[in-house]
Amino acid sequence: MKRLLTGLTVALASFAITGAASAADTYPERPIGVAVSYGAGGATDFQARIVTMVAGNEDLLGQPIYIVNKPGAGGRVGWNWLATQADNDGYTMGAYNVPHFIAQSIKGGVKYSADSFEPIANWGEDPAVVVVGKDSEFDTMEDLIAFAKENPGKVTTSGAGLFVGHHIAALQIEKACECKLAYIPTKGGGAAAMKAVIAGDVKAGINNLSDAYRAREAGNVKILGVADVKRNEEFLSDVPTLQEAGLDVDNSSVNYRGLMVPKGTDPAIIETLAAKVPEMFKNKRVAKRMKAGGSPMNIMTREEVQKMWSEREEFLKELLSGL
Repeated sequence: MKRLLTGLTVALASFAITGAASAADTYPERPIGVAVSYGAGGATDFQARIVTMVAGNEDLLGQPIYIVNKPGAGGRVGWNWLATQADNDGYTMGAYNVPHFIAQSIKGGVKYSADSFEPIANWGEDPAVVVVGKDSEFDTMEDLIAFAKENPGKVTTSGAGLFVGHHIAALQIEKACECKLAYIPTKGGGAAAMKAVIAGDVKAGINNLSDAYRAREAGNVKILGVADVKRNEEFLSDVPTLQEAGLDVDNSSVNYRGLMVPKGTDPAIIETLAAKVPEMFKNKRVAKRMKAGGSPMNIMTREEVQKMWSEREEFLKELLSGL
């Protein structure tokens, strides 16, 4: 009897291993969902739909990718869900935003950290910019800062949430100019934050370059400065950096975007995604659509993203402790 039970245990274990290997070998067999932690129409949603549009190509994943929006609390709702409730079977991925989710985990009050997820690949690198309405009294960052110094707390400034790139840029600007902004995190992410600027509900906004580029092309806003260490020559060559405007603000708020899966996903599935997803991002149709939408790209492999996450986490711990 003992031999029979031992043989049965070995057989069941062998079947489980074979079944798992078989599932990974045939992955993916159905469409894959991507949870976007911001509302429809914002930069992350807009870009995620573009970079995944060729997933169904036979030389890529061979299955389509669909987007599921899970907005709320500056991304916390979606990332909490992905870390604690989403299946880790490879059929649910999430769009990440760095520094957002890493900064939020450092500040606490969330159920995730960088260790809750496995990165797959990075598609974009989107700097934060300072925007004002088209009819604003401010034409330069110098105008805005002069007003802020004379009127502490009167420069109402919209952004996509707390401890996202927009908020980090606002904190850095305040420290650099020794002035006070009234930062207002909006519900609905970057799209809602931009609407607040266009409607005149706030005096200024800090948003993504890609959102701001499209809004300026439509004639709705002026872009006063870029929170980066260099000008964006591809899309905003005429807009100075905040450093050029005399503010000691670096590229800490630059928004890296890519795809990840929950911890515990089969390593063989992660390997498949890590091989195919960067190629999906490199597709010519994707590149053309991203450029038309003013969306800067920076394609990184899984290994490069792992390194970037680690470096950003260490850097943000130091930065946030001093702001």
